[in-house]
Amino acid sequence: MKRAERAPKAAKALPAVAIPVATTTEQHPDIRPGQSIALLQELHILTRDGKLNQDSRRKLKQVYHLVQFIEPLLEQVLQDHAGVTLVDHGAGKSYLGFILYDLLFKNLQNGSHIYGIETRDELVQKSQELATRFAFPGMSFLNLSVAASTGSTLLPQQIDVVTALHACNTATDDAIHFALTKRARFIVLVPCCQAEVASVLTKNKRQALKNNALIGNGLAELWRHPLHTREFGSQITNVLRCLQLEAHGYQVSVTELVGWEHSMKNELIVASYKNLPRQRPSERLQQMLQTLGLEEMGQRFFSEQLAGATAEVAI
Repeated sequence: MKRAERAPKAAKALPAVAIPVATTTEQHPDIRPGQSIALLQELHILTRDGKLNQDSRRKLKQVYHLVQFIEPLLEQVLQDHAGVTLVDHGAGKSYLGFILYDLLFKNLQNGSHIYGIETRDELVQKSQELATRFAFPGMSFLNLSVAASTGSTLLPQQIDVVTALHACNTATDDAIHFALTKRARFIVLVPCCQAEVASVLTKNKRQALKNNALIGNGLAELWRHPLHTREFGSQITNVLRCLQLEAHGYQVSVTELVGWEHSMKNELIVASYKNLPRQRPSERLQQMLQTLGLEEMGQRFFSEQLAGATAEVAI
């Protein structure tokens, strides 16, 4: 049964807080100038006496590194039109959303908005209360799954920037589907726990080994052992995601997300819509699925055109 959508509950009135900000790097060398100290304390990145422990310093470094990637994307959007809409999938405690808003959104006064999508209701309510307390009117938090958010009437029909950081397994693919449906100009992904492709490779392993023995190319040896199946499946998942985005007219870059030292999930995918030709990446996507025996995943890694159609929808 489909769960009915719920708008976020009205946050309880909370006392206003004095919001000190970091004004010099000498005072707080790990904190960007203009950053709210009180906000970082509420997010438990800073202690009540304004100090950073080792874990918090690493966490802040991670978020700031992501901000460096996202900030120029926001600037490009603002060059085209006033106001930026950003949706953060799997927001959790919304570290990224709050720090982005505090540094880059709160002074815009142009209708810019950040939406945090999260399935844990207690985190949604806490985030909404915190946004109210710090007078961040351009922040909303919705208790929705990534998949359910695509058809939600609580979100705009078009979104400028979509982020999905460590959205587990198929939630990253749901975020891609959301971004494509919402015609997002930019997509920022840090994938996590890619298990679906590995499970299909495992299911079809016997036939793949038989086919490769007949052909003589030995390709299936890449995932013959269970550990290799998991690692190869994770790698192929992200390759297919990149091809899928290219097959929808995006320019894709893949890099290591420096600063996530504590996590093995360190791959950053940034996609920028450029209305590029779709036919060749679409053909390569289909070839990959066929070569690896993953044809049944064609609906997951869909392309805008499967053959020679050239119609393109401009964003």
